[in-house]
Amino acid sequence: MARSEPAPSHEAAILSPEPAAETGLRSDVERILRHVEPLPPPRPKPALVALVGLPGAGKTWLAAELRRRTGAVVLESDDLRALLFGRPTYSVDESRRLFAAIHAAIEDILRRGASVILDATNLAEGEREPLYRIAEATGARLVVVRVVAPRWLIHRRLARRTLRIEPSRSEAGVLVYERMRRRFEPIERPHFRVDTSRDTAAVIDAIVREMEGQPR
Repeated sequence: MARSEPAPSHEAAILSPEPAAETGLRSDVERILRHVEPLPPPRPKPALVALVGLPGAGKTWLAAELRRRTGAVVLESDDLRALLFGRPTYSVDESRRLFAAIHAAIEDILRRGASVILDATNLAEGEREPLYRIAEATGARLVVVRVVAPRWLIHRRLARRTLRIEPSRSEAGVLVYERMRRRFEPIERPHFRVDTSRDTAAVIDAIVREMEGQPR
């Protein structure tokens, strides 16, 4: 599959922190880094993979597959929310703190030469823009991937999660999916599109080549 060309918020950008908030941010980042260490060996030009997709689309499955193929570090927002907050409330302030820490951790990992995959919904362009800036500031390859699946299949997957038939760190169900579905904004950067209801082998191969800087 070819890359899609550019098309004509619960996740928040990093704000300039006050001193006390900065101390808290450093503590959050250190907890995240300890959670994902040891990092893989450094490479000259790591990649930042930004997954974009609704709950149930298959982001976590794709992140695991890319990690298996490349050794990249996966930062999963649901996992890290539980790590930092224990019993999450999903409030605006909680999400702002979470993504400030995630973005700072991504930058730290990239500067150490390891590739990073962010497994989060990233539905609005304002939520993706901090990732664009981090990739530019660190010289990392930016790889944006939209993950999709038919609505009926997502409903079935989320129902299985709700019934605990399939394990998942995400607490999102069908009602959350329907509410979030209206928040998607077109991606303004070149990106891959992965439909997890179809054969994904060719597009995953293409994403891996992009991450590793290999010819397409």
